[in-house]
Amino acid sequence: MSAILSLAWKSLMNRKGSVLLTLLAVALSVALFLGVDKARTGAREGFGNTISGTELIVGAPTGSVNLLLYSVFRMGSATAEVSWPTYQEIAARPDVDWAVPISLGDSHRGFRVMGTTPDYFDHYKYGRNQDLLLAQGEQFEDLFEAVIGADVARELNYTLGSPMILSHGLGQADFGSGHENRPFRVVGILAPTGTPVDQTVHVSLEAITAIHVGWETGAKNPLADNITEETIRSFDLTPKTVTAIFLGLKRRGTILTTRREINTNRGEPLMAIIPSQALAELWSVTAIAERALLAVSIFVIAVGVVSILTSILTSLNERRREMSILRAVGARPGHIFALLVLEAGLVGFLGAALGILLIHVLLAVVGPLVSAHYGISLIGTGPGPTDIYTLLAVTGAALLAGAIPAWMAFRRSLADGLSIRL
Repeated sequence: MSAILSLAWKSLMNRKGSVLLTLLAVALSVALFLGVDKARTGAREGFGNTISGTELIVGAPTGSVNLLLYSVFRMGSATAEVSWPTYQEIAARPDVDWAVPISLGDSHRGFRVMGTTPDYFDHYKYGRNQDLLLAQGEQFEDLFEAVIGADVARELNYTLGSPMILSHGLGQADFGSGHENRPFRVVGILAPTGTPVDQTVHVSLEAITAIHVGWETGAKNPLADNITEETIRSFDLTPKTVTAIFLGLKRRGTILTTRREINTNRGEPLMAIIPSQALAELWSVTAIAERALLAVSIFVIAVGVVSILTSILTSLNERRREMSILRAVGARPGHIFALLVLEAGLVGFLGAALGILLIHVLLAVVGPLVSAHYGISLIGTGPGPTDIYTLLAVTGAALLAGAIPAWMAFRRSLADGLSIRL
């Protein structure tokens, strides 16, 4: 068998031009299939690790997926907000252990700004109940202090003490909407988490109120710049509304009861969601598209295997002299059959291996870009059992496909003998 395998390899090298094209077709098809599968599973695990330890998220009535996306993943914007008295009522509930309000809506050079309380750093967890840790500095204490995520610090080259100007609304450009008269100072840099926290600028809720003094109508009052910082500090900076509330309960067994009571609140309309259930709903929405992409990828692999079959079939007539010479030096028809099957198997194996290598190189390049732009780490995209199963499946399919031209060559070798058919 080793002699036939060696002969199959030399035969492929003799036709390396067409073989390389076939290898490329198989590699690209395998890379597409694994890319879709790894991106799907990696994104799911990355999303799932973004928040943990939070039993409920409360916001204004909207879709549960929408509430999850803008409150946790900083995607989209809230359609309405929760009043401060309502937040206080929820925080005072006997079944609530802790409540962390957040306020969104401003930005800094394309990064989201989130107003919150110091309790956020104590109670917000990610991954498997991992705490947020400060790589440098400390939590904000003064009105115009900020704690920034790891990506913000890296991309903007910020260090402790760096000044920063927040912008009204979202987007890269200010368009005259910057709060230049209310500069902030970086006092803390969080350790990397692989979540949207890395792309967030954290300030106090009072700071969000302070920078909007003079913006009460939605547009900047020309006299706003005349209000001094000392005057602002003398104001009551308690926020009127918050965007959402993260809740931790004293007993997880009350989660359904608490959610129902909040959702049926007779006062201000509210929506409470369970993060894991909202994520499941998100995946159910995308499941059809995921299955469609996987089906297309499988068909592409089938096309790659067919290209192996086509390559061998088109060369059969040209190789009848070769087969006759092999028969003349003692090769049996079974050897001819094994030779062509092994050639197909080698092309399938090498093509699949090249595709696996290609997708891992691509993910190594794309993964950090996805994390930098969206704050979502593609977890679990390294080498795994799926790679081995795909390699074996493609190799097996190639061996089966190679059996068709091998059988044709087997029959011809019996009939041709030493004669040459042109």
